[in-house]
Formats: sequence, structure tokens, C-alpha cells
Amino acid sequence: MPPNRSSGLDFSDGKGALDQHPDVPTNYAGGSQPSHLQRNKTERRRLQGLQRTLTTSSISNTSSKPMGWHQKFDIWMINDGGRQLFFGVWIFLHLLVAVFGFIHYSLKDNLRTARQLFGTTFAIARTAALVLHIDVIFILLPVCRNFISMLRRTPLNDFIPFDKNITFHKATAWSIVAGTVVHILAHMVNFAKLAMLDPNAKTTGQRIAAFFAANFLTGPGATGWIMTAALGVMVFFAIEKRRRAHFEWFWYSHHLFIVFFICWQLHGMFCMIKPDRPPYCSFNTIGVFWRYWLVGGVIWIGERILREVRSRHITYISKVIQHPSNVMEIQIKKEKTTTRAGQYIFLSCPEVSYFQWHPFTLTSAPEEDYISVHIRVVGDFTKALAKAVGCDFDSKDKKSEKGDAPAGGKVVGTVANPPINRTLPRVMVDGPFGSASEDFLNYETILLVGAGIGVTPFASILKSIWYRMNNFNHSKPTRLSKVYFTWVIRDFGTAEWFHSLLHAIEEQDTSNRIEINIYLTAKIKEDDMNNIIVQDVGAEKDAITSLRAPTHFGRPNWDRVFSSIAEKHPETDVGVFFCGPAVLSKNLKQMSNKYSQPQGTRFFFGKENF
Repeated sequence: MPPNRSSGLDFSDGKGALDQHPDVPTNYAGGSQPSHLQRNKTERRRLQGLQRTLTTSSISNTSSKPMGWHQKFDIWMINDGGRQLFFGVWIFLHLLVAVFGFIHYSLKDNLRTARQLFGTTFAIARTAALVLHIDVIFILLPVCRNFISMLRRTPLNDFIPFDKNITFHKATAWSIVAGTVVHILAHMVNFAKLAMLDPNAKTTGQRIAAFFAANFLTGPGATGWIMTAALGVMVFFAIEKRRRAHFEWFWYSHHLFIVFFICWQLHGMFCMIKPDRPPYCSFNTIGVFWRYWLVGGVIWIGERILREVRSRHITYISKVIQHPSNVMEIQIKKEKTTTRAGQYIFLSCPEVSYFQWHPFTLTSAPEEDYISVHIRVVGDFTKALAKAVGCDFDSKDKKSEKGDAPAGGKVVGTVANPPINRTLPRVMVDGPFGSASEDFLNYETILLVGAGIGVTPFASILKSIWYRMNNFNHSKPTRLSKVYFTWVIRDFGTAEWFHSLLHAIEEQDTSNRIEINIYLTAKIKEDDMNNIIVQDVGAEKDAITSLRAPTHFGRPNWDRVFSSIAEKHPETDVGVFFCGPAVLSKNLKQMSNKYSQPQGTRFFFGKENF
């Protein structure tokens, strides 16, 4: 191991070293240190290299010199620059189209009659429609996952945030909502003016009737309101809370986009507002939606065809394992499938629903001869899938919240020995698709942070790193020299299936290339704490995890973590990969920016997105 990657301080029983330990404060009331805060001798000896250098001195070394604009710009470009510049260009494009579109429709000499009849609202409605046509160019591209996975392996990935494809899809969708509202409001004014000028409408009631007739009895009006209803339903069920609570409703309602697009094509073909001179309604001036939709639509149709082709590849479940804490593992054999660590797939089980495809992170390594997913059984689809493959989480002991499965899991069935009175169902797999975590091999040092069940994406990565570092199964060598794995969890039993992997990695990692740090954040009962203390004294392994690395209680001190990594790995690009709640994601991104130096250690942050 190079000198700059040394393990730092070697803790002894001396008071000087213990005073520097991050878990032990130095200022106490009365001047004496409570003995119960001190780690025992064997626990201090088992501390990982990163934890041994987490001293107060490592934080004070952070540069306090004011940075110039050039340095600030370089740091901004590490994690935020590319994404914000891309969205800035996207917003500028919309503004440019809106401004020039409004000028065009306000000055075009072939639309004078329409402007005299409707006024400024005519130009506003047409401008909003033009911006909406620009949005339809982009709306489908972010959900073309094969297309995105291919592009993210090109140099374009350095400039375009392909991992933010779903965020971009949402931004485009909200732009469509905003454009639709402006378009509708402008045309409501136009329809009101049209009703007022109707020679057959002489009374207020007749004018109101004419207004509603223009809205619902004309081609543009009827198709417009059908589009609005379809868009409203899609947006309603796509709201984050509703989508997570009722994914099936979101999935089915989102396919109303087909109705939305068909009505959009028809909406402009009725030639309700004619130009002043011929050709009044040529194919070049009406129903032009298809031109804007063509590129994204053709790619999307190609993706759907590819999904159907992939779903017909020979695919079968080779093993089903029921883990504690309502987690099942499904191992799948599939022909013509090449995976990378950190990727995810879409899974469908026709026995449950032929049309539903759900994303799951791969937990198998590319070096293994199968693909596997670990699924937490919490929703309607996962419960139905668990029942279909033979898992029985309902018949657990009422006194136990973890069920009767052993810590390593219980094999429910294999392809040779299926569950009793049950044949393992057919499954269809689409993918795999790339994600932010797939880039871990681009760095020499990485920090993997999982929160709770968010540890799932790192199972594949840790397995692959383990294979590569030990050259198992003819795996390719890796440039990785150090991996810091941090797991923040309320209850260690939440993902017990992950324990065996951690044990295997720790036993085989004789060079200490992978450091494991587990943080328990839940409040521990006094009796349990006393048992932990008694069992931990003199033990070579942790009383809770049975790992050599001791368990930490409370949340990580990210300032100490990042400053220590920067100290141990100077002038190194460090990949920070996270899967978990948004609050912690924001905190880690701030830490990555805070401790990045343009000419020193740079922290590149990536978050899992589906």
C-alpha cells in the first residue's frame, strides 16, 4: 500500500491517542471523561483505517483560504456544472422559441384577420402551442432506457447528465402542463370573443351556449379537452407519493399518453382558424405534431419492440430464497444477457400481470452465471409475485417480526425442485440498464453509502469488486485501490440477506482494500445495550454484526469522513455513490462539493435514479 494510503494512527491504550478519537469528546463537565464513552481495547484495535484517522486534526486541516472565481467554477463543474448548464440551455431554448414565436405570430402578414378578431390572445395561444411542440421532442427520449444506457457510455456522458433522465422527463412534463394551461386560458378568451361575435347568439344564454359549443362540439375543442383530461389523470397519479403508494395506478394511467398524442395530432388538423390567403390548410401548416414527435417516437417504438424481443428470450427462475424481514431473492437464468455491476432491470411476471414492468436493482455480479434481484415485499405487485414464486411471509410467528427464515435465507424452490404443489412462474426481463453506480470502475477510490434497504445496489458492486480483486471466475482486474462502504441503518435486521456478503468480503479481503462501516441510528434499549457491552469486551468480532469492524451508534460525521478520505487520498478522484432518502443525498452532495479541491482530491457524487 502506498505511503499516502497508510492506515494512519495506530491506537494504543495511551490517553493521547484516545483523546483524538472522534467518538470520544474532549471537553466534559468536571474535567473527567466518562468511562462508558471509551471504546474498549479490542474494539479500538478492530477500527478500520478510515475510522482510525477520523481525528479532530483532520478537520482542522481543511483550507480556509478564500477561493477565486476560477476555483469556484472548477468545483461547481465537478457535480453541478454539467447538469445545471444542460438545464440552463434547455430553459434558454424554451425562452428563445417563446419570444421568436410570439413575434412571428404577432407580425405575420398572413394572420391579420385572426389577430383583428382575437387580439393578443391569438398570438399567445399559438406561441404556447409552438413551445409544446418543442417539449414533445424531448418527452419520450428520457424514458428510452436502452438509448440512454448506450449514450452514457460515450463522451457525451461528461457533459449531459444522462443519470438525471427521469428528472428531465419530469421537467419536460411540467413544461407541457404549464404550456397547456397558457394555451387553454388564451383559447378560452378566444372562444368567448367568438361567442360574442356570433350573429346567431343575441342573448346572454345563446352566447354561453355558443361558448360551450366551441369548446365541446368543434374538433379542436373536443380533442383539446380529451387531451387535457388525459394529461390531468397522468399527472395526478405521477405525483411522487401517489406513485409510490399505488404504482399500478401510475403505470396504467401513464399509458394515456397514447390517447394524448393521437388527439394532439388531430387537434391541429381541423383548420378552425384559417390564414388570410391560400393555401389555407395544406399539410405543411396543419397537423404538424408528427414532425416533432417523430425522432423520440420512433426510438420509443424501437425500445418497445426490443422489450418484446427480449421477453421472448429463454428466461426462467433458477432459485427462490425467502429472507427475513420480508425480503425474497429471485435468481434468474437468461440467454443473451450481459450485465455490469450497478445496473438494474425491469421485471414482469405474466402470472401476476402481463403489462406491468417494475424496476429492480441487480444484486448479482457480472462474474456470476445468473442474474438476481432482492425484492422487499411491501406493495400489491411484490406480494402477488412472492405468492406466485412460493414465498409465504404471512405464516410467520406473530412474536417475531422477521419471520421464520434463517439469517442466510430459506430456499423456497429451484427449477429442479419447485415449491410444493406449485410450478415456478414465467418471468420476463427487460434490460439491463445503466445507472450512476455503474461508473464505479472509473475511480481508484470510491465511497459507497447505503441507507436501509438502499444498500441493494451495492451488493452487485461489492461482489464484482471482490471477484476482481481476488481474480475469481476469470474476472478482469480493477484499478480500484480502496473502497469505503458505509451502511446507515435503523435496524440491523432490515437487510439480513446482506450480512453473508459482508462476512465473505471481510474474510477474503486480506489486503484491507474494502473498509466496512455500519451505523445504527435506532435507539437501543438499555438491556440490549448492556448485553452488547458485556459481549463486546475482549471479543475479536462485533457483538451485533459478527464482523471485525465495530458497529457505530448514531449518524456518521460526514465532515470527518470526507476530510479523512481527502487526507488519505490526495490528488485523487473519489467516486461517491449513494442510494437512499433525498435528505441524506442532499447532505452527501454538499459534503462532496465542500471537500473537493480543483487541484487536489475531487469527490464526484452519483445517486441511484429509476
